Amino acid sequence: MLIGEYKHTIDGKKRLSLPAKVRKVIGKSVILTRGLDNCVFLYSQTEWEKIASKLSDLSMGQESARNFSRFMFSGAENIDIDASGRVLIPDHLKTFASLEGEVIIAGVHNRLELWNEARWKERVRMIEQDADELAEKLGEIGMI
Repeated sequence: MLIGEYKHTIDGKKRLSLPAKVRKVIGKSVILTRGLDNCVFLYSQTEWEKIASKLSDLSMGQESARNFSRFMFSGAENIDIDASGRVLIPDHLKTFASLEGEVIIAGVHNRLELWNEARWKERVRMIEQDADELAEKLGEIGMI
């Protein structure tokens, strides 16, 4: 399981060092793709295969399903983790998520999310303000 919040810096060669804790879980090769809320999703190969399988099961007859599949698959890149534990962030993903300088790496169960630090701080502030309301809604449907 991927949990925790880490702050790392993208270097001049567009490489981001991953925390040692998470490297043990995700393996030596990962999938990076556009994520929701303008972050980058990072999946292990195993988790990506699960996501890809679910996406391929979506109905081709629904425009929203086709578009979401396009969003996830066309932005995806298979990236090897180098000997120093770094991943190269492709230009299109770096631009999409405005990743430069300090980057927040957030563990979210089956994936990591790579965030622009300012966007992350704003997102966390919003989540913290809404936490009680979110918990109540999840309680209503029996999730907590």
